[in-house]
Amino acid sequence: MVRLSDDEIRELVGTRLAGAPGAGVAIIVDGEIAFAESVGSSDLDGTTPLPDDARFYIYSVTKTLQTAIVLQLVERGEIALDATIQSYLPDLPISTPLPVRQVLNHTAGLPDYGAMPEYAEAVRSHPESAWSEQEFLDRTLPRGLQFEPGQGWGYSNIGFLLIKQTIEHVTGLSLSDAVSQFITQPLGLTATSVAETLDDTAALTPGFSGWMDPSGPVSDIARRYHPGWVSHGVVVSTARELATIIDAIFTGRLVPESLLPEMLTPVRVPVEHPFFVEPSYGLGVMLDPGSRYGVIAGHGGGGPGYSAGALHFPNVDGRRVTTVALVNSDLGDAGLPIAFGLAETIVTEMGDAS
Repeated sequence: MVRLSDDEIRELVGTRLAGAPGAGVAIIVDGEIAFAESVGSSDLDGTTPLPDDARFYIYSVTKTLQTAIVLQLVERGEIALDATIQSYLPDLPISTPLPVRQVLNHTAGLPDYGAMPEYAEAVRSHPESAWSEQEFLDRTLPRGLQFEPGQGWGYSNIGFLLIKQTIEHVTGLSLSDAVSQFITQPLGLTATSVAETLDDTAALTPGFSGWMDPSGPVSDIARRYHPGWVSHGVVVSTARELATIIDAIFTGRLVPESLLPEMLTPVRVPVEHPFFVEPSYGLGVMLDPGSRYGVIAGHGGGGPGYSAGALHFPNVDGRRVTTVALVNSDLGDAGLPIAFGLAETIVTEMGDAS
């Protein structure tokens, strides 16, 4: 098990909060929860401890859960990775064939809206009223493909909106019900769900941001920011439950073992990364095939009010280690750095003791 004391873990997390009030943290070693607590506070004054069952937006870590659903549907023969996304979404106004596999690993060339000035302006002007899925598509797709499918890499939230729509088309379920049927029910989880409306934010712990009001003070945006601004859908979870999900995905309990090699096939990403030796992307998952601990797999997530990091190390001194950090602020984008730093420290401790 983890050789760090609970106090050492809390201290490590506290030093990496980057100005955020607090974080929910969970560590799983060989399938067993080794640590699952919160560090810091749920308010800016530091007076209210962050509860261990605090719920956060996990933002783009949602993509990994969506991919786990797709791969279960692949095993059932209901989706084929090399079929085109148009075969499931025949009304998609793109004539160039886009294989599902390439949409999942961001090599389909689909454009994105993240850097569009009108997107940021709309979120800040009307955070409580999100664009519809059709409006996201109408505003983004006319920009055209970034490159010919398979001839480059470009991160695209719009691609995962199409994945969401494909899941819903194939299953006849909403994304919320699909996450329940394919992810949370098999694992017996009750605190993980898809947020669809402002009413669904009632369960969120406060999330602090200065991005929404650049000229104003940092404030809680949990009840102001509509989850529909995440076009592909956004999951809410606790650190303990998200760690359970991530560990189950990469140990063959949620993704069929026969399809894990597909998920973990890397495409090199043309960027430098502060933590990854060989920054890469698989099917809905960030990868580092250059790690000495096997292929590190997971995802980061960030958006107004929250930051998330979830990583799986397959071979740390012969043990499987999963770390999750969910942060109640977007200041410093601390989720992935905490998750990686915690795993790296555990790796060091295990190595020193071996």
